[in-house]
Amino acid sequence: MKRGSKRKGTRGEHEIETILRSYGIRAYRNDQIFKNGKGNPDISSELAGIPLHIEVKRCERLNVQEAMRQAERDATENVLPVVAHRRNYEKWMITLRLKDLLEILSAKKVL
Repeated sequence: MKRGSKRKGTRGEHEIETILRSYGIRAYRNDQIFKNGKGNPDISSELAGIPLHIEVKRCERLNVQEAMRQAERDATENVLPVVAHRRNYEKWMITLRLKDLLEILSAKKVL
């Protein structure tokens, strides 16, 4: 990975961590010394008591399906995989499975 791409990715991770915390959501960026592998998300968080494995992608062309497969593959059992992504000059978006969104909503008693 090019140095500029790595810095861009790191900035994206810090952005997501800051946004989550600004809403009172516990989140922390994981040390990326041991890259890849199960249980090593870019951001660890929790929503409605449900742990989240968040992969952060800051790129112009994202294969959303492949990014989600990475999050699913790397998330440990009982941790929901999430992909946070954005292009330059765009707003952040979140991708997660519908069943996981419904689980979060039902845990928050929204449904």
